[in-house]
Amino acid sequence: MRKLKLDELNRASVEEFKAQDKLPVAVVLDNVRSMHNIGSIFRTSDGFAVEQICLCGITAQPPHREIEKTALGATNSVNWQYFETPVQAVEHLRAEGYVIIAIEQAENSTMLNTFTPEQGKKYALIFGNEVNGVSDEVMEQIDACIEIPQFGTKHSFNIVVSAGIVLWDFYSKIVHSS
Repeated sequence: MRKLKLDELNRASVEEFKAQDKLPVAVVLDNVRSMHNIGSIFRTSDGFAVEQICLCGITAQPPHREIEKTALGATNSVNWQYFETPVQAVEHLRAEGYVIIAIEQAENSTMLNTFTPEQGKKYALIFGNEVNGVSDEVMEQIDACIEIPQFGTKHSFNIVVSAGIVLWDFYSKIVHSS
C-alpha cells in the first residue's frame, strides 16, 4: 500500500472550503487555557467542516504562533468569533437557532452513543476548560448535556480528544444518516 502525496488528496482551497456546505455545528470553547488545544480544535473543526468556533473568556484568539503550531492554517478556513463570556456566546447562538449542548460529565447527561442529532437542527457544542470543565454559568443555560462513555481510571479525556470524538460522532450521524 502506498501513502498518498499531499497533491493527491484533492483538498479544498480556503475559498472552496468557505463556500461548501458545513456540518450544522458551532464549537464553543469555554475558557480553554492551552493554545495548542485551541489550534488542534481549529484543525479538527476544519476536518469536519463545522460552521464556526466561538472563543470565550481566556481562550486565546488567532493570530498567534502557538495556536498556529497545531492549527496549521485552519484559523484561516474556519469562521470564528470571540465573546467575553461563554454565556454571551450561548445567548448569541440560541438567538441564531442552535440547540445548546455541553460536553460534560453531569447528572442526567446523555451518553454520546445514545444521542441522535435531529436532521435540520443546528447544534452548539460546548467544550470546557481543561481543569474545571464547562462553567457552572453555562451549565445553567444548556438544552442538553452529552457525556462520552469512558472505561479507564482517568476522569476525563483531553479536550482535543473529546472534540474529535464528538465531532466525528455528529458528522457520522448527521451526514451518513441522511
